[in-house]
Amino acid sequence: MKVAVMGGGSSYTPELINGFLARAATFPLRELWLYDILPERLDVVGGFAQRMAAAKGSPFTVHLTTDRRAAIQGASYVTTQLRVGWMEARRQDEYLGLRHGLVGQETTGIGGMAKALRTIPVILSIAHDMAELAPGALLVNFTNPAGLVTEALARYAPDVSSVGVCNVPLTTKMHLIEAWEQMTGIAVEPERVHLDTLGLNHLTWHRGLTIDGEDVWPQILDGYLSELRSAAEPEWQPHLVATLRMIPNYYLHYFYDTGKMIAEQSHWPPSRAEAVMEVERDLLLQYADPALNEPPADLMKRGGAYYSTVATQLLNAHYNDLGEVHVVNAVNRGAVPGVSDDWVMELPCSVRRAGIEPLPAAPLHPAVAGLLAAVKAYELLTVDAAVHGDREAAYQALLAHPLGPAEGQIDAVLDEMLAINRPYLPQFFNDHPATERAARGLLSRS
Repeated sequence: MKVAVMGGGSSYTPELINGFLARAATFPLRELWLYDILPERLDVVGGFAQRMAAAKGSPFTVHLTTDRRAAIQGASYVTTQLRVGWMEARRQDEYLGLRHGLVGQETTGIGGMAKALRTIPVILSIAHDMAELAPGALLVNFTNPAGLVTEALARYAPDVSSVGVCNVPLTTKMHLIEAWEQMTGIAVEPERVHLDTLGLNHLTWHRGLTIDGEDVWPQILDGYLSELRSAAEPEWQPHLVATLRMIPNYYLHYFYDTGKMIAEQSHWPPSRAEAVMEVERDLLLQYADPALNEPPADLMKRGGAYYSTVATQLLNAHYNDLGEVHVVNAVNRGAVPGVSDDWVMELPCSVRRAGIEPLPAAPLHPAVAGLLAAVKAYELLTVDAAVHGDREAAYQALLAHPLGPAEGQIDAVLDEMLAINRPYLPQFFNDHPATERAARGLLSRS
């Protein structure tokens, strides 16, 4: 079996290697191909990955390449963990938000939109290569904004099987398991636990937890509310959680506490991108150490807890036809009443070799359904803008977004967003080659 990683020079790659090594007995990977456009970065990260595999008896070979088509050729799975424009583009998105008094975070608000415009054409070009070179392969996308990218794949690359994944559902599940164990003193294996969560990527509400099929959500929620009420600075106002009977995804702070989140940007530098740049500089120095063959502890500073578990657990479940339930980004197909069948949602799905099937889900609470619909309208408009280089669709996306600029600001924000990102947005400018051809050369690492 061959797996291709797009953005193999990512600082996250050693986590992925660990996941494959841990599942070598059940997931018979033989060739892992790491692709990146930066050979010097690929040499450092890829060399470390090769040492990690060798230290565990080389259950698979690690190949390094700057030839994307060679990486994809004959792959059973293609994963995407890339960042068009590198971390500098993320920094520019953050400060674009700061200048205009808007959220600049990389998946939410105008930062998320800028990243989507850069990223979607590149991901679609990968899917185009897969249709030709690896028919039948599954594309597993980790690239943010994950829900938006998966929406684009579902609409513009329907002949390629794809799914979007995020570490937040698993991280939340593990935290809730820990809370249950503290309350009861009883240890619980994660595979016995199912989290009921629903929404869009980074816009979900956690609303149920079962252990061996038994509903324990009332106890979990009551314990969580007790913590909120006793905290000097609670994560959420207790009344919010009590009235919804749900726990919001922490990214909902950008929507529910917008003023506070924007005010925090005034304390930059360092922004999150600038902080990550420092972490990555240190990580790459450590990765380059020829004596190192285990991920360093500093990798946890990069974020992405449980990344390797999410990634390799999904591939293992798919390959082995396990029917495990994973929370992923997939086309609704009637699973959720009250929303369009063709919307990509983040929801529990059964993972089998034949496909990833959304499980029937209760409708969204009326108090949150409107927000989700508004953000989905923004997503659909952003996908069209990214694919067609449509400035009017981009304008409409900013108009629709609950965190977007005021009507009188939209043109100024959009003009600056496009100008800053011009090297990565050939679809918007006539002096660049056609989108697909240009996008082939823009892939980079996370």
